[in-house]
Amino acid sequence: MINAPRQGVKDMTRGNPYRLMIGFALPILLSQIFQQLYNTADTLIVGRFLGTTALAAVSSSGTLIFLLSAFFIGTAQGAGVVISRYFGAGDEEKVSLAIHTNVAFGLVAGALLTVVGVALTPYLLRWMNTDPAVLPEAIEYFRYYFMGSMAMVMYNTLRSVLNSLGDSRRPLIYLIISSVLNVGLDLLFVGLLRWGVWSAAVATVVSQAVSMVLCLVHLTRKHHIYTISARKIKFDGPILKEILRYGIPGGVQNSVIGFANVIVQSQINLFGQYATAAYGAYSKIEGFAFLPINSFTMAITTFVSQNLGAGAKSRARRGARFGIDVSVVLAELIGVAFYFSAPYLIAVFDATEAVVTYGVTHARITSLFYALLAFSHAIAAVCRGAGKAFVPMAVMLSVWCVFRIIYIIVSMQLVHTIAAVYWAYPITWSISSVVFLLYYLFSKWQDGFDAKAQEPPQEETASEEAVPTLSHCDQ
Repeated sequence: MINAPRQGVKDMTRGNPYRLMIGFALPILLSQIFQQLYNTADTLIVGRFLGTTALAAVSSSGTLIFLLSAFFIGTAQGAGVVISRYFGAGDEEKVSLAIHTNVAFGLVAGALLTVVGVALTPYLLRWMNTDPAVLPEAIEYFRYYFMGSMAMVMYNTLRSVLNSLGDSRRPLIYLIISSVLNVGLDLLFVGLLRWGVWSAAVATVVSQAVSMVLCLVHLTRKHHIYTISARKIKFDGPILKEILRYGIPGGVQNSVIGFANVIVQSQINLFGQYATAAYGAYSKIEGFAFLPINSFTMAITTFVSQNLGAGAKSRARRGARFGIDVSVVLAELIGVAFYFSAPYLIAVFDATEAVVTYGVTHARITSLFYALLAFSHAIAAVCRGAGKAFVPMAVMLSVWCVFRIIYIIVSMQLVHTIAAVYWAYPITWSISSVVFLLYYLFSKWQDGFDAKAQEPPQEETASEEAVPTLSHCDQ
């Protein structure tokens, strides 16, 4: 057992669970807002300064970037579950082993993603039915982006370490710095120098590299439980097995979602560059809209993992229920706001009438169903935190990938309208929500770690007073 200081980390096994989750989620929310500025700045500035064709080029690569990077990001989340579990159990030696194994995995993943992304760019974009007028600039943007894969993967790896230890404040600070830098470089490269679409990718890569370096500087500080030492960066067999056990299902889950979205985008691309540009603008707005929900789902995973690692099952259930309730209500409020403001928000990216029409149609079909999307993500976060990562992988593979693709193929053969493609999202969100609800209500997800220690009694103190939740669906 390493008796290193625990400064800069947050123990979520003690204190009011609701305050802890909100306090953890808020910095994540702010950090994700700034992270979302990366590609949104690219999209907005490129659309305004270089026109619709350039905007479509950036938009055409979004789902493909997610597809290729999603597996490694999902695996990093699995490593975060392992770190949180041992941190909650007080086993700091295994926390250190998990951190160094995670870093080693990130280095290998970053190198692999660079080679695959750069080499397969033109083939994948053509397979996606990318408009020939858009293709040359899309290939440029995509290749330059993936030349910086190491920075992107390692930043997500290091951020997962900090978040799993309950530290969501420092990633926020680092992202504020790098996001401001990204916007400044976009304005310089695209707006002032007019270097082209590729320079927007370069701005993003440089900014991500700054985030990675800042995280690394902090995590290499001496005499802390999270200290990263170059000589310790290697694969520990048993820890790697645990990381892959929890991480591979999350990576597969992300990848199948990414693959399904690539299929969706390939069908949207058939309707021309205006439809592609509108899809890109909608995706950026939805990305911002869902940041509060993403923040709470990350808080759910960390809270559940730490508390189950400590054997506090009833406390984990309380936190899970609260996170689900907040996520669902926030998502629906945001969805209603997006429904009415869609014409103005789409026009910020591209005021071309056809682009706005496509974007508004998409928003008004999907936005009122955001509560279902949030519910699915929240239950998936509970499962990951409980070591049940296979469950969300299976649900999303079968519903969000296989069923969604079948639906799109059939509907395009029958009606061939872009609205039919947009409806693929709320239909599959509805089905997955029903499946997740049944699992949450009737399974013993809280037994995922098979904790040896019995659950400690929950003391009711003034600092842990009950906070009313928004629903009681698990009682």
